[in-house]
Amino acid sequence: MSVITSTPGQLQVIKRTGDVATFDAEKISVAIGKAFLAVEGQQSADSSRIHDRIEQLTEMVMNTFNRRLPSGGTIHIEEIQDQVELALMRTGEQKVARAYVIYREQRSEARKQTGAHHHPTLQVIGANGQFKPLDLSALEAHVAKAAEGLEGIDVKAIVDETVKNLYNGVKESDISTTMMMATRTRIEQEPNYTYVTARLLRDNLVATGLEFLGLSTETNEGDALETFLKKGIELELLSPELLNFDLAKLAAAIQPERSNQFTYLGLQTLFDRYFIHSDGVRFELPQLFFMRVSMGLSLNEENREDRAIEFYNLLSSFDYMASTPTLFNSGTLRPQLSSCYLTTIDDDLFDIYGAMRDNAMLSKWAGGLGNDWTPVRA
Repeated sequence: MSVITSTPGQLQVIKRTGDVATFDAEKISVAIGKAFLAVEGQQSADSSRIHDRIEQLTEMVMNTFNRRLPSGGTIHIEEIQDQVELALMRTGEQKVARAYVIYREQRSEARKQTGAHHHPTLQVIGANGQFKPLDLSALEAHVAKAAEGLEGIDVKAIVDETVKNLYNGVKESDISTTMMMATRTRIEQEPNYTYVTARLLRDNLVATGLEFLGLSTETNEGDALETFLKKGIELELLSPELLNFDLAKLAAAIQPERSNQFTYLGLQTLFDRYFIHSDGVRFELPQLFFMRVSMGLSLNEENREDRAIEFYNLLSSFDYMASTPTLFNSGTLRPQLSSCYLTTIDDDLFDIYGAMRDNAMLSKWAGGLGNDWTPVRA
């Protein structure tokens, strides 16, 4: 028997694990041979007729890929197996094709039993730039966690819609955006989808923030407090005075699960306008945001850790919400907390234009403006 072993060096195979290996035609021959043995029995192993048939079928599969990728490229293992099935059917080997299909199904079921459930063709690009198969099990688990405790949520429909809108080679970081789009469009049908979308957004921005801070994605928000503050101070965004708190006590008071109360619009607004950022990256996490504001409000209080925790519990539970200037500036190098300013304009040209300058500087750090023009002549 003459088994084909030469393959174009440029062809590579993407395995189900995401690893890339050199294309080996001999593995195709072995797989076809096993299918023939399953149909015709072990005694056919030495049959020259079957050996010739295996060689012919292997050549058919190889020629298909050589025509499709004359300059080389990557092929997913599922595509190779699909072509083997087609070659068997086209040459009239229906029984062998059936044996081959049954073997594939058995292997697929075995993988599911071990918890691996990957999309047969879709590959995603991980953070390290390597291709890997789309993990459908992880996708479903992620959505199910976001839907926990909520009624009227169709997890499978969200996963199906997400997969439908993905493409081969999509960045792993872009999958969360696609999931949010799949849930956001359902909010009008079922209001609880606003919480699912918000939780998916929360997971995304927490992962991004922790990565920016150099922390593991498994880090609890409370455990990230000190690192967050030091990074904010290093970037000259936060007041160094915040490090004088008992950070361990404050960290223990942070309750990440309170972020489950956000609606999508609420969290998206904080993300767009309020969270501290650097180079376009929002690295302030939702519960750290509330604690940072609370610490800024408590700087001059007695027992300031207790007061900060008091403020934090009010804000994070949505029992009370501070005004925009306070949320923007508390705990920063510009602790401007007031919401409104009223100035009186004197009947003087210099004062009139000076008031314009004052208004511009006041509005730079937020706050409503009111001008009393009573002294100015009619």
